[in-house]
Amino acid sequence: MSGGFSVPDFPCRPGTPRRSARTLELMALIYQAELTPSKIDLIEHWVRTQPWFAGSDTAELSNVAAYRFDDPDGEVGIETLLVQAGNGPVLQVPLTYRAAPLKDADSWLIGTMEHSVLGRRYVYDAVGDPVYLTAVATAVLTGGRDSDQYVSTDGELVRRNSTARVLGSGATDTPVPSISAATAVAVRHENGRTIVHADSLHFVLVRTANPMSPPQSDDVTGAAGLTGTWTGQPDAVTLGWVLAP
Repeated sequence: MSGGFSVPDFPCRPGTPRRSARTLELMALIYQAELTPSKIDLIEHWVRTQPWFAGSDTAELSNVAAYRFDDPDGEVGIETLLVQAGNGPVLQVPLTYRAAPLKDADSWLIGTMEHSVLGRRYVYDAVGDPVYLTAVATAVLTGGRDSDQYVSTDGELVRRNSTARVLGSGATDTPVPSISAATAVAVRHENGRTIVHADSLHFVLVRTANPMSPPQSDDVTGAAGLTGTWTGQPDAVTLGWVLAP
């Protein structure tokens, strides 16, 4: 498995059951596979060109942890990498993996990887992908969590320990906005955060995921939050907010 990573098994094999977005058995299915390039190699240059990048300009990017959300249709891989450049802050990099290009989303495309089992994967900055926005909004607004991870080995599913766990602060009966492929997504970056508007959804992603208190600003007042812990960070860290009607 190249670089210590693997890619979710999307699209699903024939006969794999589809999962409800609100199922209690959230599951990310993963192949043991070779990736070319590795995820870190793919995002290395791109991360350094982003306005939210922080850390050493010369140290190689390293993986800290990762967590996943589930696409109930089983078509799109959704993974957030927590990475670090030298001794800089932990950076939050959500990605989506697709078997085919996302229509009208060239500005969000980071690059492609060759997967030894599934073939070419198109890798996107997930803040521009409606599938990711739906998944994170569902988790945050309904008090959901990241997906459990299972590795497919010789036809058997073996659970793999997650290196990061996240939890939303919302209530189970909270309605989630509908975010379709046709939804217009507007994004801006400020103060180490990425702010996303998609119709009625307002999502704030903390890019520099260090221990912090939520800033007192109008754009997160009354919002439900996403917190997380990961290897080496046992205390919950604020990772984002979702505000929806």
